[in-house]
Amino acid sequence: MTADVRFVGPGAVGHRKATLMVRQSLDANSAYADVALHGDGLTALQFRPVTGAETSEVRASDNAPVRLRVERRGAQLMMYVGQTEQSLVRSGTTTVDFQGPVYVGLGVCSHDANVLETAIFSNVSIQELPATDPNRNPSTVRSKISIYDLESKSVHVVYSEDKLWEAPNWSPDGKYLVANSGGRLYRFVLDARGEAQPQALALDPAYKCNNDHGLSPDGKRLAFSAEHAPQKGSQVYVAAADGTKPQLLTAHIPSYFHGWSPDNHWLAFVGERGGHFNIYRVAVNGGEEERLTSNPAFDDGPDYSPDGKWIYINSYRSGGWDIWKFPAAGAGADDHDAVRITADAQEDWFPHPSPDGKWLLLLSFPPGTKGHDFKTAVQLRMMPLPTGKADSTPSAEGDHGIQVLTRFFGGQGTINVNSWSPDSKKFAFVSYELLP
Repeated sequence: MTADVRFVGPGAVGHRKATLMVRQSLDANSAYADVALHGDGLTALQFRPVTGAETSEVRASDNAPVRLRVERRGAQLMMYVGQTEQSLVRSGTTTVDFQGPVYVGLGVCSHDANVLETAIFSNVSIQELPATDPNRNPSTVRSKISIYDLESKSVHVVYSEDKLWEAPNWSPDGKYLVANSGGRLYRFVLDARGEAQPQALALDPAYKCNNDHGLSPDGKRLAFSAEHAPQKGSQVYVAAADGTKPQLLTAHIPSYFHGWSPDNHWLAFVGERGGHFNIYRVAVNGGEEERLTSNPAFDDGPDYSPDGKWIYINSYRSGGWDIWKFPAAGAGADDHDAVRITADAQEDWFPHPSPDGKWLLLLSFPPGTKGHDFKTAVQLRMMPLPTGKADSTPSAEGDHGIQVLTRFFGGQGTINVNSWSPDSKKFAFVSYELLP
């Protein structure tokens, strides 16, 4: 929705607003997003991401624009401002998980119940955007490699670029991150300001790496998943930490690495065998793969507990994506020893225990989301790490003290692999923006 907007008269309050709004319902506490021009020229993308939440805002860099636009692409809302249609520039973005039909309209607010204000909206247009594939071309994505600080509850962007970056993981010494883009792996050495630039690892570019990779607990080796000709499909490899001397560990295709055992001896991975995705492990020094789960549903995302006793996964075996765990040596006959951890409406993926053994980080998709191979409104959530059978059976709500840390536009590539800092005070992730 686009419109030219101006106020009539000098106004009584500088914070009066004229808005282009999208909202879930007409209830006072409804989820919404709007582009608001204030009487003093301030322009902002205001939003309530879920019903009942506090309103937040992203301010435009330009004040007193004449023409405003609010654009919705699924869960992502974008603000455009300028003096003319041709000068419109995107100046902010946010994520609101709207469900079903929404209201779209114009609004005026005086900011003082005893004052009447008037705004004029002209050249108003509402246009349906062309349909887009949720798995749209990565060249249209802006990636923000970010760090979440548990103490300050703040997000710091380490690196941003208009291309697809995925799956940062922290080095055991806390000095750098490893992430992938364009089939290659890169190191991001963090400077004093917590910012970094990508430095390609020495791995031969013939290895087409995906977003499943991680450094060993001792920092000496790097595990990664990649396709390497003549094979057509992902396999698991291990190399030196700088990417040299790669060695193939899994002969079968496809195989996707996800976690190191704390003693540096095992790699946990997910593999499709006989039409089913289950969890396997393989010794770092080579040998036959060992099957750890057998449920015919779909298992993914294995990661070890810091004490090496458990493996945490996400699984569809309960009819939705939930977090489960089982003993590190295997789930037993018919997965008898597998224990369900979450059971709420969210679709939970990629559980990652913190190094200090206190927390479990997980990526949650909206209810009913069938997979993770696209980007939408997601949440990073955290819960106390369940360490034994007695504290693992989910309650009726299945919450286990789960708290939402942050909401954003993300999904595939956000935290596929463990991204905790070694001191357990921070973690890295990637958020995205869809570019025009």
